[in-house]
Amino acid sequence: MGRVTERRRTIRIRDGVASARPDTLAAEEPLEIRLAGKPLAVTMRTPGDDFALAAGFLVSEGVIRAADDVRSIAYCAGATTDGVNTYNVVDVSLAPGVAVPDFGLERHVYTTSSCGLCGKTSLDAVRTTARFPIADTPPLRVAPSLLAALPDRLRAAQRVFDRTGGLHAAALFSEEGELLDAREDIGRHNAVDKLIGRALQNGGLPLSRAILLVSGRASFELVQKAVMAGIPMLAAVSAPSSLAVDLAAGSGLTLVGFLRGTTMNVYAGDERIALDGAV
Repeated sequence: MGRVTERRRTIRIRDGVASARPDTLAAEEPLEIRLAGKPLAVTMRTPGDDFALAAGFLVSEGVIRAADDVRSIAYCAGATTDGVNTYNVVDVSLAPGVAVPDFGLERHVYTTSSCGLCGKTSLDAVRTTARFPIADTPPLRVAPSLLAALPDRLRAAQRVFDRTGGLHAAALFSEEGELLDAREDIGRHNAVDKLIGRALQNGGLPLSRAILLVSGRASFELVQKAVMAGIPMLAAVSAPSSLAVDLAAGSGLTLVGFLRGTTMNVYAGDERIALDGAV
């Protein structure tokens, strides 16, 4: 298992004066996810929670929906020609009766820490059929003041970020604002997959009463992951994309962007925001 952080020598310049010093960096290593022994995807990730990451990825892709859909997840020994276990390849075996999808060559995708899934052949390939339709009953209702408090609670849980300044974070909160789980990763999509995978392993899907908060922008892929996990509300401290807003609106998900202090923009699903007056 790789380390979450690594040390590197750097030259620090302050007010024109240079000095050599070590710096702590967020580790970044590739993780190949195999399904029934066949390569499915490669993601650049921060080592840790790799099995949860793989499970969450498969939830996002519509392959599994419950913990008992998975027979086993294991690191592949002898993944290299010299037989060394790099702990950078995991193989997921599905339970008997769970179909292995025929993704074809076009779904052997490469995932980077910056952009998420790449190589999708079409928009239709991204719009995976949701296993958990967002139908929170009774409807989730969240006050703006509660949302405003969440970024500070997430920031307090970012232990590795404090040492490196180089990781994204994602967290699940209850409708009362209680922190349920938080994960960090070099890729924000990986952090979300780790959250969803851990929820799946704990029998917590669908996350129909949870709020998902991400430390960066809200991309189409992050909205898709929220929808696939049955999460009714996604908040981001930065901007959403136009396609993310379209998917949120079409899926019934509440999407909040630019969540900074007491200001925020609600792009879809404003019925879940408990406002004092009419808009």
